[in-house]
Amino acid sequence: MTRERISFFDIPEALPQEEEFFETLAAGEGVRVERIISHGHTTPEGQWYDQELDEWVLLTRGEATLEWEDGTQTRLVAGSAVFIAAHQRHRVVATSSDPPCVWLAVHGKMSPS
Repeated sequence: MTRERISFFDIPEALPQEEEFFETLAAGEGVRVERIISHGHTTPEGQWYDQELDEWVLLTRGEATLEWEDGTQTRLVAGSAVFIAAHQRHRVVATSSDPPCVWLAVHGKMSPS
């Protein structure tokens, strides 16, 4: 089996402008690993993520701010990681454009350690 070598930090030339770029890197029974690239994207006002699965996310490049349903915010810089429990409503209120945010996200049934 030949495997193509890719760099996690390579930004696709045809990066969508209106929405974030999502790429599934691996998936299995009850788990999904993805790379997300955002550049100035935010969750529209009044909308919330309310996910069925837990999510562990690592911001590998850029800066971002998450807002939680209770109004608190979490600022992330490259190297920051956060665990988001299933149904913990949250939204993205800021992502950097230069450099773009590159996220590693793991979705599944998990618990923080």
